[in-house]
Amino acid sequence: MLKNTKIQQPTTEPQKPKPDECCGGGSCCPCVWDTYRAQRKEWLKVNEKLNKT
Repeated sequence: MLKNTKIQQPTTEPQKPKPDECCGGGSCCPCVWDTYRAQRKEWLKVNEKLNKT
């Protein structure tokens, strides 16, 4: 991948986990919801940068 390459179009928003993908027990590390929230946070950051350019 080129270092100076800019993304020209918004990336696809991460999909929320399906109800059957979470055990609800709170013992998974990381939980599918933790992963989703981290991916969404990164997605928002990337798309915010794209909107500023």
